[in-house]
Amino acid sequence: MTPSRPSDNRPSYVEVVEFLCAHHGAEPTDLELLEGGFWSAAYGYRLADDELVLRLNDEPDGFREDERAMGYGSPALPVPEVLAIGQGFGRWFAISRRHRGRFLEEVGPDEANALGPTVVNLLAELRAVPDIGVDAQPWGDWILAGIADRPDHRTSGWRTRIAADPAAERTFRSADRRIRSLSDACPDRRQLVHSDLLHYNVLVTPAADAVTAVFSWKCATWGDAVYDLAWCTFWGRWHEGIGALDLWELVVPTLSMSDSVDVAVRHHVYELQIGASHLGWFATLGDEENLGWTLRQLDELLERGPRR
Repeated sequence: MTPSRPSDNRPSYVEVVEFLCAHHGAEPTDLELLEGGFWSAAYGYRLADDELVLRLNDEPDGFREDERAMGYGSPALPVPEVLAIGQGFGRWFAISRRHRGRFLEEVGPDEANALGPTVVNLLAELRAVPDIGVDAQPWGDWILAGIADRPDHRTSGWRTRIAADPAAERTFRSADRRIRSLSDACPDRRQLVHSDLLHYNVLVTPAADAVTAVFSWKCATWGDAVYDLAWCTFWGRWHEGIGALDLWELVVPTLSMSDSVDVAVRHHVYELQIGASHLGWFATLGDEENLGWTLRQLDELLERGPRR
């Protein structure tokens, strides 16, 4: 059974049209439901010559982060413009400009020659964004917070669920020990980290040769940009088109000398952290299939160790 998503809580088309008419003072056309989001229900529509997107969420924080991320944007790192944030339908809404393209995950393995340079360039653009002084946890604290059962988090209580399965508990404890034992290799850097690139948050051109949008910045922070490489390589096991790129081999030669120090160890720590943090997510959803998949990836990573 597919777990229910907050984005499934949607107003009717009639209610959306009425809301947009009141907000814009004009009637929208070409209204359509947009799929893909977990937290936000989204609608695409047209207002005269403008293509726009309406998103609805229970909380405004993600929308505020998307608004902040406009300051990171460039032609090579296109971030949709957020035009309005407010309250509606008893929730929060955001209206932004619509970008067109294919989701990164939908590009097939046969398009690796086009997509590889596109993803390498995207990761380089993220690394190159200048530090604008946004408050962020020390990087090591952020990494460990991701594998902690936090009472203020949506997944609160997940450790109890994992502990009830002896095999899952063994794998989590092994990953936790490995992460902590190697954490000294992970520098407290101030590079932009999106940390959610492969959850339908990147659009590319039909030819897969350029990025057309990067959105959903709610998980972004400042730390070690190798984390985004680890995100792509870890989830590349899930998405064939990404896995076919062999991003480790493509990206590591492009790193600066300072970014290359202990890169294999750092990358290993981050892949383990990504997997371990998602144990909590899948346990909270009751998604046994993907929980089992993630445990298998962690076991393989623990056995293999850092890449050579």
